[in-house]
Amino acid sequence: MIGIVVSGHINFATGMGSAVKAIAGEQDQMAFIDFVETMSTEELEVALREAAKQVDDGEGVLFLTDIPGGSPCNRAMSILMDTDNVELLAGVNLPMIANAAFEREDSTLPELVETLLEIGHSCLQDMRKELQAMMAPEPELECEDGL
Repeated sequence: MIGIVVSGHINFATGMGSAVKAIAGEQDQMAFIDFVETMSTEELEVALREAAKQVDDGEGVLFLTDIPGGSPCNRAMSILMDTDNVELLAGVNLPMIANAAFEREDSTLPELVETLLEIGHSCLQDMRKELQAMMAPEPELECEDGL
C-alpha cells in the first residue's frame, strides 16, 4: 500500500487527519505532520523524512501539502529530489486527501497522483453557477411531426 504523508502550516495536517478519520476510518501508513511556529524548516524536514520512512512499505510515498511553494512543500521537494519512489502534490484539499486513503491500495504511485489531480480539479465548483444550472427550466423539445 502506498504510504501518505500530509503536511501543512499550523494545524492543517492534523485537522485533515481528523476529517479523514471521520470519513475513511483509522488509516495505516498515513502520517500527518504540522509545521508549527516553534519548528524550524530543518526540524520540519527531519519530521517529514521520519514520517516517510514509517509509512513506506516499499510501494512508495506520496506527500500531500497545503501551499505550493510553502515550507512543507519545499521540504518535501527536498526529499523528492534525493529519494526514490516519492511523489509530491501541493495545494491539496480534503476530497483529495480522503480519496488518497481510499484509492492507494489498488493503485500505483503514478496512478494515484493522476487520480488525485483529477479529483482536485473536479471538486472546485462555483456553487452559485451550480445552483442556477439546477434551477434553470428544462428546454422544451420540438417535434416536427407533432408527437
